[in-house]
Amino acid sequence: MDINGKEYLTIAFPKGKLFGLSKELFSRVGYTADGLEEKSRKLIIANEEKKIRFIVAKTADVPTYVEYGAADIGVIGKDVLAEEEKDVYEVLDLGFGKCHLMMAVDKAEKREKLTDYAHTRVATKFPHIAEQFFTKKGMQMEYIKLNGSIELGPLVGLSESIVDIVETGTTLKENNLEEIAHIMDASARLIVNRVSYKLKFDRIYRLVEDLRGTLESGEAKR
Repeated sequence: MDINGKEYLTIAFPKGKLFGLSKELFSRVGYTADGLEEKSRKLIIANEEKKIRFIVAKTADVPTYVEYGAADIGVIGKDVLAEEEKDVYEVLDLGFGKCHLMMAVDKAEKREKLTDYAHTRVATKFPHIAEQFFTKKGMQMEYIKLNGSIELGPLVGLSESIVDIVETGTTLKENNLEEIAHIMDASARLIVNRVSYKLKFDRIYRLVEDLRGTLESGEAKR
């Protein structure tokens, strides 16, 4: 259900590291609003002149808002998008928030081959992605869903390995963990509600092309 009406374009930004970069990119193409801040107490921040509304949501909730039409457009990491598998259009790679998903183990407990970890426990925020990866390798695993510090899994004996996102690898090194398998690359993506894409096509298409042009010109921060 579209709660916002056809005259508005509603955009969902994720809280956290992607918020500032999303705000900066959209502002470069004229999409902004007074009071648009990550910690704003207002749940919906509007630019009435341009008929734009912004929602600032928890990262995992952004695809849900877009899928059900509470937001027309959203910014979300490819890792979350792949894990959630929501029914939305992925229309543009925004290029920032780059990281990758990988499998890591305690260096002291490292085994010779990847398949030597079959039938062991893996701690992860991404059980769906992990299961797809290991199934393709012909490996059955036990998945333990965590939401906090995934690196704790092997350190406290909860799991033999982890599947998590990595940017610099510093946290892995500090906890004596070693990456042993690359799963997928990820970055911020622009997603669109399927119904909104039809009903508001001209406006959404223009926004996507403006964002694409800004990214290709190198003006946007990465």
